[in-house]
Amino acid sequence: MSDTGRDRLRDLLDVIVDSVADQAGDETDGAALAARAYLSRYHFDRLVSAAIGEAPGGFRRRLLLERAACELRDGAPVTEVAYRAGYGSPEAFTRAFGRAYGRPPSALHGDPGSRVHLPAPNGIHFHPPGNLRVPGDPRRSSMDVTTTILAHDNWLVGEILRHAETLPDEVLDRPITMSVDALDAGDGLRGLLHTLVSTKERWTAAVQGQRPPGGDPIGSELPDSERTLPALRRRYAVAGPAFLDLANGIRGRGEEDTTFVDVTCDPPRTFSYGEMIAHVLNFSAYRRTLAVGALHEYGIDALGFGDPVTFTADSPQ
Repeated sequence: MSDTGRDRLRDLLDVIVDSVADQAGDETDGAALAARAYLSRYHFDRLVSAAIGEAPGGFRRRLLLERAACELRDGAPVTEVAYRAGYGSPEAFTRAFGRAYGRPPSALHGDPGSRVHLPAPNGIHFHPPGNLRVPGDPRRSSMDVTTTILAHDNWLVGEILRHAETLPDEVLDRPITMSVDALDAGDGLRGLLHTLVSTKERWTAAVQGQRPPGGDPIGSELPDSERTLPALRRRYAVAGPAFLDLANGIRGRGEEDTTFVDVTCDPPRTFSYGEMIAHVLNFSAYRRTLAVGALHEYGIDALGFGDPVTFTADSPQ
């Protein structure tokens, strides 16, 4: 499938996923979905069915049932789950759920091992806490994260030079003051270190179908006790290896092109595992540079400037 075709498929999937997140229930029928995509009902049904082998209405109903199964497994009340899945009554939901899963909704309560994925011709499933997992195109070679980062570096340096050319000499020659209060780094070095830790916690939790510590946005509900240096080190002793294992597992299985549609974002966002890894590495590099620069400023230079060449040379083979 061409990149243009994949982008269009993402657009169409986003329409359906957005409707799931809206909890619009039975009011969102096939015609309403097509209207959201600015297509006729005929063309919308034809494009989605051809791309994923499943009619959009049936696809949406399956996702709603899979989400319902996840919520029931986590202990949510049947009545609440039935409403969120678009059913007018618990009885109607129970009948539909029983036909799909061969067991009543109550059978899933408190059972973390319960099956939540229904048979699907396309491998696209609801993945908690709020996204879809879409397999990559088997006809494409898997995305190479290193190649992508190299290409991004080459592009970004060129763009920086292009934009810098518009600045006067006086600005170009002005000393740069490094700051740790930038982007979403937080307030000072502590906030920067918290972001380095919580970013890996969040992405690992999202891929594994769990809620990140402190909820979303990243760590927003964590108490101050979780931002002390001993707590940050304890958290990173878990989050660092977990993300490393996750990323290496994705690369080892060639799943860099497997796609997430994250409906916890507003609006829902689509990205691949490879893009996720590249994103984390890119912003982690920026934040690491700020943190190492801050340590230098505070008289700690044991890390040098965190050059990976030094790490590679010193690492045991």
